[in-house]
Amino acid sequence: MADAAGPIDRQFGDVRVPVLIAMAGLPGSGKSTLAEILGARMGATTVSVDPIEASILKAGIDSDQPTGLAAYLVAETMAEQVLLAGHSVIVDAVNAVEPARLQWRDLAARSDVKLRVIEVVCSDEELHNERLSKRRVVPSVYAVEQSIDEYAEWKGACASLPRVTIDTAAPLGENVEIALAFLEG
Repeated sequence: MADAAGPIDRQFGDVRVPVLIAMAGLPGSGKSTLAEILGARMGATTVSVDPIEASILKAGIDSDQPTGLAAYLVAETMAEQVLLAGHSVIVDAVNAVEPARLQWRDLAARSDVKLRVIEVVCSDEELHNERLSKRRVVPSVYAVEQSIDEYAEWKGACASLPRVTIDTAAPLGENVEIALAFLEG
C-alpha cells in the first residue's frame, strides 16, 4: 500500500482549465490547418464539422436534407462530451451565421467554460483559390459562393464574443503565435 506521498502523481499546479475555441471563416481560409496545430500545441480535441457532414452524406442522407445543421448538432454533442470530461475543444466550422455562433456561446455557458473565437480570413485571393483546389473534399464553386453570401457580419450578441481575426496570408508560425497569445490572454 502506497503512503500519501507515494507514487501517486499530485501535480495539481498543472491542472488545465478547459476552454471552448470556435473557429470561424470561409472554406479554404486556413481554419483547419490552424485548428490542428493549436490542438496539438494545447492538447485540445479538435472537432471538425466538414468530415461529420461528409459522413452524414456517405450514410445515404440526401443532400437536400439539412445535413449542415445535423453536422453542427453532432459537433456540439461531441464538443460537450469532451468539455464535460474536463478537456479543451476546438470546433472547426465555417460558423457563418449568428445562430451557429450563438450555439457555441450557449454550449460554453452550459459547460461553464470560457469561449474564445478565432475568425480566419485569407486576404490573398490567389492563395485562397489555391487552397480550395488542394482540399481533399473540394467544395463546389457554388458552395464557396454560398458561404461568402451567407457569411454574416459579427453584430448583436455575437459582436461581444471574445474574438480575434487572423489573416492566413501571413506566415503560419506568426498566426499560431497570435492565436496562442489570444487564447492565453
